[in-house]
Amino acid sequence: MLSTGEAARLLGCSRQHVVDLCARGELPFAWVGRHRRVPRSAVVGLLGRSSAPLTRDQERSLWLHRAVLANLVADPEQVLSLARANVARLLAQHAPGMTARWLAEWQRILDNGVDEVAEVLASPSPLAVELRQNSPFAGALPQETRAQVLAAFIRHWRTEHPTGHRRHRQAAAEATQPLVDA
Repeated sequence: MLSTGEAARLLGCSRQHVVDLCARGELPFAWVGRHRRVPRSAVVGLLGRSSAPLTRDQERSLWLHRAVLANLVADPEQVLSLARANVARLLAQHAPGMTARWLAEWQRILDNGVDEVAEVLASPSPLAVELRQNSPFAGALPQETRAQVLAAFIRHWRTEHPTGHRRHRQAAAEATQPLVDA
């Protein structure tokens, strides 16, 4: 049995992501005292399968980062220098912790060049998903391009994920209904 931290290291993701997988029932675990323990076989099984479907926010982020990738290919020096400047600024603002850890990982990836950056921007892997949640590419897309990508993503999501879209609308409608005492 592995701790959530050990499972995270094997999966290449954050400990919190492992906890979330456990909470959603995607990764079995057992309580040992006050700590979750994950069977090694379940972690190995998770590594062997294609990653779990992305959430709406994760897929939206992937779409935006694919647009950043197009800019990276067109003008690598400009996009990489912007990302490096953002990483330096953000590292100076954040105390040591998870955010600083992800930023340091981005710094390493940026130092390894365009090919590794491109891989992270377009990959659905758990590590890439986590990295994109702490992206140093703010400002890499013109506002008009960003708006176009988001509009295209919304159309895609409604077409490819109609059940999720209906659930989202239903939850929003229920949230606006007044509470009635029985």
